[in-house]
Order: sequence, then C-alpha cells, then structure tokens
Amino acid sequence: MLKTRVMPIVLLSGYNVVKSVQFSSFRTLGNPITVSRVYDSRGVDELVLLDIRATPEGRGPNVEIIRDLSGECFMPLTVGGGIKTVEQARELLRSGADKIAINTAAVENPALLHELSEEFGAQCVVVSIDAQIDPQGLARVVTHSGKRPTQLTPPEWAARAQELGAGEILLNSVDQDGVMKGFDLSLIRSVTDRVQIPVIACGGAGTVHDFGRAILEGQASAVAAASVFHFTSITPRMVKEHLHSLNLPVRL
Repeated sequence: MLKTRVMPIVLLSGYNVVKSVQFSSFRTLGNPITVSRVYDSRGVDELVLLDIRATPEGRGPNVEIIRDLSGECFMPLTVGGGIKTVEQARELLRSGADKIAINTAAVENPALLHELSEEFGAQCVVVSIDAQIDPQGLARVVTHSGKRPTQLTPPEWAARAQELGAGEILLNSVDQDGVMKGFDLSLIRSVTDRVQIPVIACGGAGTVHDFGRAILEGQASAVAAASVFHFTSITPRMVKEHLHSLNLPVRL
C-alpha cells in the first residue's frame, strides 16, 4: 500500500515566501531557501513550491530559485507556476524539480498534459486544480491564481486531466484557503470518486484531525497545507503521528 504523504506548500512571490487567505491578503514569511531548509530538516515527504505570480505576470518559472533551492534541500520537490511548454518543464526537472505542477496552462491547452506525460512520464505531471464555489453554490475550476472562473467542475476536469496523462491531482479549495477551519471534504470526495490517480487535498487544514478526515472521509491519497505549518505549533511530524494512530500508512 502506498504511504500517505504529508506535503507542505510554499507559495513564492518574487523571491519571498508568502501566505494568503482565500487567495488574497498576502503575508510575507521570508526567504524560500530558509523556509525549505526547515522543512528539509524535519524530513517531510515532499515539498510543493508554487510561484503564484508567474502566470499573472505572463512569465515562465524562475529556474534560478529552483536550482538554488534544490542545491540546499534533498526532499522531493514539486514545482509549479508559469509552465507553458515542454522545454520549460525540462529545464525545471534538470534544475532539481522531481515533478511539475500545471494549472492555468493545462486548462488553456489540455494537449500540453499529453505532451508532458509522453515526454517525462505521468509520475512527473501534477495537475493543480483551484476550485471555488460560484454564486449558484457550485464548485468551479478557477485559473490565473484564482482570478478567472471557468465553467469546468473539478470532478470533470480531474477526470479529463487523468485521461490526458496526469499522474496526480493537487486539489485546492479557494474558499478554505488559509482559514484553517478544515478541508472541503465534499469537494475532495467529488474528485476522488471520479479518478484513479492520487489526489492531494489542500486548503483549510487547522488541526491534525483535519488531515485524517481528508484521507478517511475525502479518500485523498495525500494531504498538503501551508498556514497550519507556518502559523501554529503543528508540524508535519505531528500530522504523520496522528495518521499513524488512525492505522494509515505513513513514513515516520
């Protein structure tokens, strides 16, 4: 049985780590190298680094930061933000990334997922899905760092992404982002019921119990968080110990 991974999320804005609440009200936290070193020393399963300004600014990923970071830290690294081409993905992987996360570019050019999967293998391709509840109460996929709504629903887009070659889904709730009141379990379950590939639940964790519910009730394969690790005394190790107490397979 695959181990349940616990994955900190690091949001990059320029050369600073930031944290948002519902994709706005950003707070600067420090240098990405320093933050990543802390997580590396704590033996996290994987680190997700997302450049939230790349797509809105119309630029590609900052390869230099990834190269510097991978030279200092040795945990698996998933990198996203501004990736639009196979060549950009190749450069990131050569610079130390283990996986690439695609969000807006995948929605705008779904064929890119097939190209990436064919070139690097599905295990390298993570489709990041940002979901937000619309005025009618329905969850919709949003792009451009949460600024542009689409008519896609998270389950249908996740299923399509799987067909195109994605190896994993990183599912984030915009509404729950940064509020630390728990994951959107119905959103997670709506996606896990539609796909066979791993789903990483993100957005809303505030206690160790929230992580367990995302796995047991939401059927997520992995859990990711930022605020709870940045602003509380809860550590990834504590989350793993809680999951272990629930008889879930984790790497302690």
